[in-house]
Amino acid sequence: MNVLEAVARILKTEGVEWIACFPSNELIEVVAREGIRPIMFRQERGAVMAADGYSRMSNREGFGVIITQGGPGSENSMGGLAQAYADNVPVLYLPGGPALAQYAVQPNFSPARTYESVSTHSEVLFKGDQVANVMRRAFHALRNGRPGPVIVEIPADVGPQEVPDSAMAYQPPKRSPQSPAQADVRDAVKLLLGAKKPVIWSGMGVLFSDASAELRELAELAEVPVYCTMPGKSGFDERHPLSLGSGSGATGLHARTWLQESDVLMALGSSMTRTSYGQPIPDGKVIIHNTESIEDLNKDFTVDVGLPGDAKLTIQMLIDEVKAQAGENGRRGQTGVAGEIAAVKGAWFSEWEDLLHSDDTPINVYRVIGELERTLDHDNSIVTHDAGAPRDTIMPFYTATTPNSYIGWGKTTHLGYGIPLMIGAKLAKPDKFCLNFMGDGAFGMSGLDVETSVRAGAPITTIVLNNGGMATYPGGYPTARELFGVTHMGGDYAKIAEGMGAVGIVVSEPGEVANALEEAKRLNAEGRTVLLDIRSGMEARRSRFE
Repeated sequence: MNVLEAVARILKTEGVEWIACFPSNELIEVVAREGIRPIMFRQERGAVMAADGYSRMSNREGFGVIITQGGPGSENSMGGLAQAYADNVPVLYLPGGPALAQYAVQPNFSPARTYESVSTHSEVLFKGDQVANVMRRAFHALRNGRPGPVIVEIPADVGPQEVPDSAMAYQPPKRSPQSPAQADVRDAVKLLLGAKKPVIWSGMGVLFSDASAELRELAELAEVPVYCTMPGKSGFDERHPLSLGSGSGATGLHARTWLQESDVLMALGSSMTRTSYGQPIPDGKVIIHNTESIEDLNKDFTVDVGLPGDAKLTIQMLIDEVKAQAGENGRRGQTGVAGEIAAVKGAWFSEWEDLLHSDDTPINVYRVIGELERTLDHDNSIVTHDAGAPRDTIMPFYTATTPNSYIGWGKTTHLGYGIPLMIGAKLAKPDKFCLNFMGDGAFGMSGLDVETSVRAGAPITTIVLNNGGMATYPGGYPTARELFGVTHMGGDYAKIAEGMGAVGIVVSEPGEVANALEEAKRLNAEGRTVLLDIRSGMEARRSRFE
C-alpha cells in the first residue's frame, strides 16, 4: 500500500462518503477505488465552499474533504480556506505539493506552509511511515479545539511511497469536550440573575455542539432574551418569545436595543470576534464568555467571567446552577421581558411590513424575502444568503426555526459562496429544500457550479436578484457610474441555467414570486436544480442603526 492508498483507506475508516475536488490529483482516483465518491467542481474555491457547507450541517461529527492538485490548484483555494477559517468551520484539505527535492526552491508553492495563517492545523506528509500519525493529528484537530481548515499536504514524490504495515495502525481520534470550572459557572449565574437587563449572545458553537434545546431551557429558566450571531442564526428558534432574532450589520430594533442597553452579556459558543459584518457591543458591559477556544477569551473584549469549554456541557452546567440559585422553576414568567420584546419588535416590524408586501416593479427585494418567509416550510428548508445586499436584507426578516435551517456566514465576505455552500448542505441533508439567495454580482463568481449541482444530483434552488448592477452600492461611485457604468452588469441568468441542465424561471411580477417558489420546491423534489431569475430593483434601505 502506498501513501495515497493509505490516506484513502483512512478517509474510508473515518466515514468519509464523498470528496470535493478540482482538477487533477492522483488521490482522486485512489479514493474512488475505496468507494468514496469524488465530485468535481468548476473551480477549487467552489470545492472548498461545498466542503464548508457540508461541515456546517454536520456539527463536528462529519467533515467536508477537498482534494486539489498542487501549484495553481492549491494557490486558487485560498478564498475558500480564508472564509472557512474566518467563520470557524472545520474542513480537511488534501492538496498536492512540490517534490521534496524542489520543496524549498522558489517559486514552488507549499500550501501547508503558505496557508498556516488560515488554518488551525497544517502539516506536510514527508514519509510513508508518517501516514497514520499525520492523519490522526488532522482528525483530532478537526474534532477538537478551535474549528477551522486542517491541511495535509502530500508532495508529488511522497504519494507513491510504500507504507510499512507497521505504520498503518490507525484509530480514529475521539472528540474530547471540555467543561469550565464550577466556581466560574457559579459566578456567571450570579451575575446573570443579578443583572437589570441581561442578554444572551448565541454563536455557532451552540449549533456545532447540538445545544439548542439546552439553550432554550437556560433562556426560559433565567428568563433572558437570546440574540443569535450571523453564524449562530438558527441556534435559537426565532419564533420564541425570548428571541431577539439575529443580525449581520443589519438587525431588528429589538436586538439592537438589548445589545446596546444590556448591562450583562453572556456569550455562548461564540468567538466574540469584532467584525464590521456583525453587531457592535458597546464598552462598559459585564461580559461572561463561553468559547471552545480559550485564546478567544479577552481577545477583543475584557471578560469578567471566562467559561472555556464545549457549549452544550457549559449550558448544562449553567442550567443546574440557575436551579440551585433560583429554584427548580427559575424565574419563568417573573420578569415580563417577553412582553417588552414583543412591543419593541412590533413597532420596528410595522415600519417594514409594507415593503415585505410591496407590489413595486421592478420587484422589490423585500417582497422576495416576504414571499420566502410566507412560502417556505422553515423547519424543512435550509436557506443561505450571499455576500452584500442579499445578506443584509434577508438576515433580520427570515425566521430561522430549527437548528441549521439557516446558514449564516460572512466574517469575511467572498461573493459567490452561496451556490457551492448549498450544494454541500444538500449533500449533507438530501431531504431538505436548499435555497441560496444571491445577487447578480455574486452569480458571476460561482454561477457555473449550477452545473455541478445538476451533475452531482444535489438539486438546489438559487434566487438571483437580477437588477443589472451591484446593489450593495446603489449610490456609490457616482462619477464612475455615470461616465463609465462601472457597477452596471446584466445577463439572462435563467437561460444560462438552462444551458447547464437546470431549470431557469424568469420572474418579472411581484405576484409571480410565490408560485415560482412553489414550482422550485416541486422541481427540486423531482431532482431538478432550479434558478429563479428575479427581475428586481435597486434597494438601498437596510435595518441598520448607526
